[in-house]
Amino acid sequence: MPTTPRPADDREISRDRILKAAAEIASECGYEGTTISRVTKRSGLPASSVYWFFRDKDHLMAEVVRHSFEQWIAAQPRWERDPRDERPLAEGLRAILSRSVRTLRDAPDFLRIGHMLLLESREVEAEARRYFLATRDSVSNTIAAWFTSHFDAELRARRPELAMDLARIVVASTDGLFLAHQINDDDWDPDDFVTVVVTVVEQAIAAA
Repeated sequence: MPTTPRPADDREISRDRILKAAAEIASECGYEGTTISRVTKRSGLPASSVYWFFRDKDHLMAEVVRHSFEQWIAAQPRWERDPRDERPLAEGLRAILSRSVRTLRDAPDFLRIGHMLLLESREVEAEARRYFLATRDSVSNTIAAWFTSHFDAELRARRPELAMDLARIVVASTDGLFLAHQINDDDWDPDDFVTVVVTVVEQAIAAA
């Protein structure tokens, strides 16, 4: 028979309900339109529950972005090269991107909210925006390290900035694909997209 949830379980369930409600409202009404009042109504929980977990709306939205990013990144292939992996760079890049770009159709909350905040001009920068920018820097650094692991010593010395340039190409390209889905969700072939990105990377390395 099912067990009765412990108080800690109840708290986690309530927190998840609040995060889910805030993410849904943000996707419908934007950052400014996401209010504690609307979150309480959507989640079915009182304002006291929201403030138990989050000090204010800014903190709540930052946690929505963080929670979504952690869920998304946990399901992604890792940008780590096994020293025993002798596949060429292009093949390894294709293998990673072929899996990761398919998750963009699901419109992860951290991407949707993060991009909205990047386009806003505010006197005080939102905590969620700062967190989103930090995640982008972290992902870019991880991808750059992966590229560097494929370069020989001569290329690394001659073009130390190349790995980060390529990482930014990958991130910017996936940004574009994500936004394209939001504008027009027609059928698309992720393999065609991956082929374009891999080709651009290969040409950039050849030109270096």
